[in-house]
Amino acid sequence: MPDNSASHLDDRDITVQTLHWVKHFIVDHQICPFARRELERETIRVSVVRSKKLDVALDELVAELQWLDAHPDTETSLLVFPTLFRSFDAYLDYIELAESLMVTLGYEGVYQLATFHPDYCFEGAEVDDAANYSNRSPYAMVHVLREASVERAIEAYGDTQQIPERNMTYLDAMGAQKAERFLQAALDERA
Repeated sequence: MPDNSASHLDDRDITVQTLHWVKHFIVDHQICPFARRELERETIRVSVVRSKKLDVALDELVAELQWLDAHPDTETSLLVFPTLFRSFDAYLDYIELAESLMVTLGYEGVYQLATFHPDYCFEGAEVDDAANYSNRSPYAMVHVLREASVERAIEAYGDTQQIPERNMTYLDAMGAQKAERFLQAALDERA
């Protein structure tokens, strides 16, 4: 498991680590076939949230949604929580509350959330399954995607059901130890 003791790092370091992981793992290994375009266009926003309280983390999500509303040129946003959600279960509780809040605020169908955590484990999977690394990240984070952009990407790409299957096969062949090294490499980066 990555070292999530990020209290000694500044936000620039966390951002550099996050983008290193996106580039050298998610993009280079084609975990998400849509990420390269946005990385190259520099339309990915990284927001580091230092809150240690759940209600503040929910407020930060709402603020990020409002920021995206006001900045349509930013395609997607990563809210990174380096000091919150050390427990994967607590993180999942947050996601449930966040999605409910988005419905309440009228954001259903406008934005969707993708989930990443250092201890991510798919339901029914073993903790040490390499396939979990498709959603394991240096820090707990929420990827906010524009629903309309997701729909356009799916239309252009075709059968997106193949992506998770491809990732499982690819990561199983890579192995958990090698995938873990990519997380560690990202954590070694500094601004």
